[in-house]
Amino acid sequence: MPFTLKGSDALSTKVDMRVTATEKEQLKEDAVLAGLSVGELVRRRFFGRPIVASADIVMVKELRRLGGLLKLVHQQSSGAYSAETAAALAELRAAISAVAKRAGAGGDKP
Repeated sequence: MPFTLKGSDALSTKVDMRVTATEKEQLKEDAVLAGLSVGELVRRRFFGRPIVASADIVMVKELRRLGGLLKLVHQQSSGAYSAETAAALAELRAAISAVAKRAGAGGDKP
């Protein structure tokens, strides 16, 4: 794999460090959740760059999909359940905001 560029600089210098076996496993798990390599995860953490768990991105997509289904129910029922769908949409908006806020605390918003 060729060295990649970060900004205008190539990643050409290696840093070795020792960690416990448990720490290494935790780094691997965190990297998988974020969809990153262990090296990229460590770089982002050290330099304070954003990290977003893939689970957060998937969660927001699913919540938005549910919102679309609620809209469909509202349209197909000619608004018969408008109070219920409005309440459910408000809950979905709050859930999306909560996930985005949590992701924002540790990284980019989805």
